[in-house]
Amino acid sequence: MALFTVDQALCNGDGICAAECPMMIIQMKEGTPTPAKGAEKMCINCGHCVAVCPKGALSLAGLPPENCLSVQKELNASPAQAEQFLRSRRSIRNYKKTPVEKGIIEEAIRVASHAPSGHNFQPVRWQVIYDTDKVKELCGHVIDWMKWMIKEQPDTAKKLHLDLVVAGWDFGMDTINRNAPHLILVNADKRNPTGQAACTIAMSYLELMLPSLGLGGCWNGFFNAAAIFWPPLQKALNLGETTGNYGAMMVGHPKFAYHRMPPRNTPEVAWV
Repeated sequence: MALFTVDQALCNGDGICAAECPMMIIQMKEGTPTPAKGAEKMCINCGHCVAVCPKGALSLAGLPPENCLSVQKELNASPAQAEQFLRSRRSIRNYKKTPVEKGIIEEAIRVASHAPSGHNFQPVRWQVIYDTDKVKELCGHVIDWMKWMIKEQPDTAKKLHLDLVVAGWDFGMDTINRNAPHLILVNADKRNPTGQAACTIAMSYLELMLPSLGLGGCWNGFFNAAAIFWPPLQKALNLGETTGNYGAMMVGHPKFAYHRMPPRNTPEVAWV
């Protein structure tokens, strides 16, 4: 199968596909897009060539234009809308007990999975801890890790106030997942050089998508840290030796709404 095909009836020979190809494997020959030598091995299947063609003339192997959603300009956010969308993001730590429908979580992950990844590796693997009892069980491993930290690495534990977190848990408070009914993890192969960054970006996409679905989230740093350093939790998550957890997010229906956007420090920018 050819790497890509060109509908000559639609192609206007503008060369935009060649200009936009990140791997520079499309050449223009006599006004027609043509694969460069070795293109099949170098193509990362990012779809830039298909997406950028204004005429819909180019089809990448297995990716024709009709399989892509069209960009609807009327849905583009204005600068003011984009600013409010980003600045109104808040970490949610109070949740209703009502569980989230699985279909809604799947929708959020579907959108978040379109986050960029280096070299288009798409290394992110999602893990949804849906059952609330299972969430509590796994959070118990986080507490075990904290108790170990308090004993074996007291200075670090003190800086992180782990004693207060453990005390709250022992008192009956959910100091790990803040009573959120669900927990979403992003994992990747440790050997993938882009895995950690890709997971961070994908989780950020997820957090930004949640409010549009009536949901809220908060990065669960304690859970992520325990998943990195505590073997019993790694085993409970079935991570294996080559899989790393690079992010955890509590998810649920927010109990309260936010009405203002507090200012942040003025950005420190070095112009070079």
